[in-house]
Amino acid sequence: MSKTAECPVCGAEIKLADDAVQGELLTCDECGSELEVTSLDPPQLDEAPQEEEDWGQ
Repeated sequence: MSKTAECPVCGAEIKLADDAVQGELLTCDECGSELEVTSLDPPQLDEAPQEEEDWGQ
């Protein structure tokens, strides 16, 4: 049985793969937000942290 979680941005239901792991990055099909799997039991998603540009300074 596949697990589902709710997109924290738009509320869409997102199906997690059976082999999903904590820390995995996903994209919401509804709003395009990049999400991170933060918990598998219960399934939970949070917005993925945005990486800042490193200009070598």
